Amino acid sequence: MNRYRKNVYLFIYYLIQFCGHSWILANMTVRFFSFGKDSMADTFYAIGLVMRVCQSISLLELLHIYIGIESNQLFPRFLQLTERVTILFGVITSQEEVQEKCVVCVLFILWNLLDMVRYTYSMLSVIGTSYAALTWLSQTLWMPIYPLCVLAEAFTIYQSLPYFESFGTNSTVLPFDLSTCFPYVLKLYLMMLFIGMYFTYSHLYTERKDFLRVFSVKQKNV
Repeated sequence: MNRYRKNVYLFIYYLIQFCGHSWILANMTVRFFSFGKDSMADTFYAIGLVMRVCQSISLLELLHIYIGIESNQLFPRFLQLTERVTILFGVITSQEEVQEKCVVCVLFILWNLLDMVRYTYSMLSVIGTSYAALTWLSQTLWMPIYPLCVLAEAFTIYQSLPYFESFGTNSTVLPFDLSTCFPYVLKLYLMMLFIGMYFTYSHLYTERKDFLRVFSVKQKNV
């Protein structure tokens, strides 16, 4: 793939993601100001489909990194995407009672705030446009929001456990009296979530320092 085609493809990809996450956040904001707290109960029904589409498409980013058209590191991005896919599809989508929880609405707001800024910055970078304020924001906003995302994800799992235990959703009986009980899988994942957060946060912080140092040098030379 030559450079021009790569940039066109990435621009379209980032634009689609930006439009999707902007629509989600705008929809949630309008619904909240129109219906107040009552809007949280059916937030997932209003924006769940678009959210699932955006998160499914985001898996392409692993392919982008693998074939070299994006410069991010594969494993940290894999951890971030795994978190979201597990929570969105494994917990929220599969258990209707969880979809009405306020924490789901909070989680979606945090996810979309991060993604709107990230995809805006990435989209403009592809066409060679750079704004110092947007660059700083894209490299800094995650610092308070990412830990909040992980806490919201953990609380979502915690609130979902009684429903999975009661209804047996996603629990599969295997031959020879061996069984995979999804609540136990979620409890194990809950512990791993914070280990993954430490690794991802450390990587992003190091990446941020290196990036802003190089960016400040470039700004001085302009």
